[in-house]
Amino acid sequence: MGSSTAIRELQRDLENKANDLSKLQKDIAKNHQVRKKYTIQLGENELVLKELDLLNEGANVYKLIGPVLVKQDLAEANANVRKRIEYISAELKRLDGNLQDLEEKQNSKKDAIFKLQQRIQSFQAGKAKA
Repeated sequence: MGSSTAIRELQRDLENKANDLSKLQKDIAKNHQVRKKYTIQLGENELVLKELDLLNEGANVYKLIGPVLVKQDLAEANANVRKRIEYISAELKRLDGNLQDLEEKQNSKKDAIFKLQQRIQSFQAGKAKA
């Protein structure tokens, strides 16, 4: 009786760890999705910066605010785009660090699940011999 209770307890623990692993995998997928969005925005902003660099000093620059195009100073537009690139780059670094932590947690959960499965198998093998 004691060994079947132990096996049930191990299986419950295994189920909890599997649920935790599933949550971690969802978080990793969400992180990848957000990272992809930021990578696209970074590329777009770098393209805008290249276009702004091609303009002459007196060129007209317009910014879309809602449905209206508003005239903007070239230097101000340049500074805004550079700030945006800086912010997006910082977010990407933060997401990379976060992703690395999540992947480390995922690997440790996988190891714990594997060890638990081995313990359950050894319990069942011992029970089968008896």
